Amino acid sequence: MTPRFLIVIAAFLASAAPARADLVQLEPSHAQTGAKLARRAGGAELVRELGIWRVPTYAVEELRRAGAVRISEPEHLYATTAAAAQATDPLVPTQWWRTIVGADRVDPPGPGKPVTVVDSGLDITHPEFAGRPNTFLLNKQTTTEDDEDHGTEVSSVIAAPNNGVGIVGVYPEAVLRVWDASPFGILNEGAAIQGIAEAAREGPGVINLSFGGEDDDPLLEDAIMFAYRSGSLVVAAAGNEGLEGSPKGYPAAYPHVLTVGATNQSGRVASFSTIAGTVDLVAPGVQIPVAEPLAQDATGYVQVPGTSFSSPMVAGAAAWVWTTRPDLDNTQLFEVMRRSAMDIGEPGFDHAAGYGLLDIPNALSFRTPTRDPQEPNEVPADIEPHGLFASGEAPLTQRGHAAGSVSARVDRSEDPVDLYRIWAPAGEVIRAHVTGQVTVRLLPRSRSSKAGPLAAGKRGVAAYRNSGKHGIYVYAEIRPIAREADYRLRLTAARR
Repeated sequence: MTPRFLIVIAAFLASAAPARADLVQLEPSHAQTGAKLARRAGGAELVRELGIWRVPTYAVEELRRAGAVRISEPEHLYATTAAAAQATDPLVPTQWWRTIVGADRVDPPGPGKPVTVVDSGLDITHPEFAGRPNTFLLNKQTTTEDDEDHGTEVSSVIAAPNNGVGIVGVYPEAVLRVWDASPFGILNEGAAIQGIAEAAREGPGVINLSFGGEDDDPLLEDAIMFAYRSGSLVVAAAGNEGLEGSPKGYPAAYPHVLTVGATNQSGRVASFSTIAGTVDLVAPGVQIPVAEPLAQDATGYVQVPGTSFSSPMVAGAAAWVWTTRPDLDNTQLFEVMRRSAMDIGEPGFDHAAGYGLLDIPNALSFRTPTRDPQEPNEVPADIEPHGLFASGEAPLTQRGHAAGSVSARVDRSEDPVDLYRIWAPAGEVIRAHVTGQVTVRLLPRSRSSKAGPLAAGKRGVAAYRNSGKHGIYVYAEIRPIAREADYRLRLTAARR
């Protein structure tokens, strides 16, 4: 996000938007009834897998009376105020950042893992994109409004080709997919959610989100969790509120989002870059040459600042690494990208630079981390069948198989809780043994994670006797003691 590139909640503008609408997530138990009522009212299904609809506001009350509403909220428009841009010659020598992140020390691969930009539209007539191979427009693109230059700028940082014209992106031959989330000339919540889901449906890839705001948005979070469960890596800009107290911003603050701050030419964190415990790494974000829609600037190029341009640098680099190392899953890629970064602040992790500055050569050779299974699994809705995901997650133990184990990791910011379903046989004691710097509790099976514990771990063991006549499922909950921890959970059941 450019300095002062602020995503704010705005009322629908009568001249630019359709009739007032709400975004509604249907209650799974009443999904068929809710879909029928929403469709009858002229609603539009946005994300089938998550039960998210756009419904005229006047029709929401009828859905509530039918018990079909899980979440409803007025649909937001996102307004942007761009920083003043500076015209520049479209030459690679102006791209100072390439040396900083090591993009000029290793040869990028051909097309491989895709990168999807969910933003304003792409100017497909621009010399950087006209005729560019492996460029896919996932919906109609518009770039004529004042705030519709951002998507072209972001896309050029990722994938401007090495074609002898203008600039070169971090991954010039990337498979680039673009979803225009500005149907009325301004970023729109429902359209952004649709774009994230569409990118996830296309198969595992990298999704770049160079937008954000201070309001927690559960439907946006659900879309991101859907993408993560589907195997994709979500990369987001940290924000530009470093000089304004660094208020918490979304989607950057959500778990499982690779959050990117900005640095300047001196290799220091830029003064405007948001400081937060959710920053994972940083990348150059000052005086970044980008492609500009021709309708906005006849030269086709400007220089821009902001974490909006640090984020696609990391997104493009992540797709490069993933293409070269296709055996990684998204949980491993997440760790590779942040832990391979070059430390530039306090030793180890810090809230300004995260783990450090993007280092592409180091990421390409960094050791392979262990996989982190069953993610996301922070709350019951993540793992229960017909919760957020239709299939849920398989229990670690079940009838006839009351022993099991799993190795995983937790992180206070990016993966604060791991929750597993486990089988507690009738009349037996289920024991959860953990190794690692974590706590363990056994919780009753509930749609709410706020239920009191059945047992809390002592010396790495939590034990619960099921005194009932029937076996039941309960939850094993793991949390980190320090900032992060690897652990192993082992489950056993016995009469005593």
